[in-house]
Amino acid sequence: MRLVTYLAGSNPRIGAVQEDRLVDLSAVAPDMLSLIDMGRIGLDQARAAASAAATTLPLSEVTLLAPIPRPRKNIVCLGMNYALHAYESARARGNPEVLPEYPVFFTKAPTSVVGHEAIVPLHESVTSQLDWEAELGFVIGRTAREVGESDALSYVFGYTVINDVSARDLQNRHQQFFRAKSLDGCGPMGPWIVTADEIPDPHALGIRLRVNGETMQESSTGDQIFKIPTVISVLSHGMTIEAGDVFATGTPAGVGMGRKPQVWLKDGDVMEAEIEGIGILRNTVRKGRPA
Repeated sequence: MRLVTYLAGSNPRIGAVQEDRLVDLSAVAPDMLSLIDMGRIGLDQARAAASAAATTLPLSEVTLLAPIPRPRKNIVCLGMNYALHAYESARARGNPEVLPEYPVFFTKAPTSVVGHEAIVPLHESVTSQLDWEAELGFVIGRTAREVGESDALSYVFGYTVINDVSARDLQNRHQQFFRAKSLDGCGPMGPWIVTADEIPDPHALGIRLRVNGETMQESSTGDQIFKIPTVISVLSHGMTIEAGDVFATGTPAGVGMGRKPQVWLKDGDVMEAEIEGIGILRNTVRKGRPA
């Protein structure tokens, strides 16, 4: 299933997308986190409701929010998880071109999250180096502690597209990632969550990002250095991972920071982050910051 959060009037509701139509699932759960908390029972009920629906809405007539508009916790992100991106990042900063020996974790504030077609603010008062990063996201479906790699994918509820928009000058200035990754509106997610049963191999998906129609990033999720089972296993040893936790698995080469000359997002730029089997997450950059 493709699960969405959408606006019906001023009220967020959840639904399932079937081709270009939407089935309301608010009778199953009030929001996406509640549906995830219901586990397999919730998914079974959602599938039954989608199959039995007598009425549907045209997808083109609704406003999609991020599938989880406000995650309960920070998004857990992987840094330098594609070899070529790790190299381009090192070159851009004048550092040695070496690959990480262990997963590099950082987090992104839930207040950064916006949905498909939402505006990404340029934040020109605090940064002049806003950059794009297409990433495969995944959502945890049940509590995970001390998980082995062989069983780790069974804890995944579903997959989505994340654009980890980053302020590179802030990243360099503060010598850590959190502020640079957490500006308001700089965490596009969506357009939906594709349930895990529809993605048999999350490491065999094409991933790309276009700016104004020009392809900037083009790779495969199979090029990740640390795959999802490793990420879940490493983090769950000594730290509880909970249902609804959101992860972003890193970005491939082709970011603006790594180009010569460097390229930064500007007012009016349209970003399209696309992952095979999931969809296209489209956002436009505009001057200012969110209201």
